[in-house]
Amino acid sequence: MEQLATQFVSQFLQTSVLEWLAVILAIAYVWLAARQNVWCWAAAFTSTALYTWIFWQVSLPFQSALNVFYMVMAVYGYWQWHHKATDNNQVVSWPFWLHALLVMVLAGVVVLLGKLAASQFNHEHLWLDAAVNVFSVVTTFMVAHKVLQNWVYWFFINCAAVYLYWQSGLALSACLFVGYVGFSLYGYIQWKKEWVSHSPVMN
Repeated sequence: MEQLATQFVSQFLQTSVLEWLAVILAIAYVWLAARQNVWCWAAAFTSTALYTWIFWQVSLPFQSALNVFYMVMAVYGYWQWHHKATDNNQVVSWPFWLHALLVMVLAGVVVLLGKLAASQFNHEHLWLDAAVNVFSVVTTFMVAHKVLQNWVYWFFINCAAVYLYWQSGLALSACLFVGYVGFSLYGYIQWKKEWVSHSPVMN
């Protein structure tokens, strides 16, 4: 336990200014997203631009590529939330069978991507990196289209990311994703309230 605490303090003290800024903006993004504030996408764009560089520096290629994708999605998400008519921009819920099918397909993509990347990169947690990447891509689309269950996906993605970033020496980012685990619960509760308020009353 003492060794773990020492490792955490050591990594924390070595945190760069860029990582601090990326973390602060990332917190702003998820808090604003949970409240369905369109400016969450501006915070997301800036934070992910910084993380693209940070992850490349610590040999997490999938995470770096993922954050390039996040930058594009930040622009798309802003357009989706800002320009859609109110009646077409409400929280929606996908059926369980669709999520079950989606998870199986994405798991297959993770296996394929991991095998392809194994010959190019030599990182201990390459498979976990790939899994976080693949599931995050689809879940970000779910956020942009206000699918309620995106927060359930984020809960598990964030738990995996905590371990991945800690093992990669990004202690502050690992702490950020511990907070994200809690935010995913908060976001689900907030969006569930709106979804229930717009759902037909069951007899």
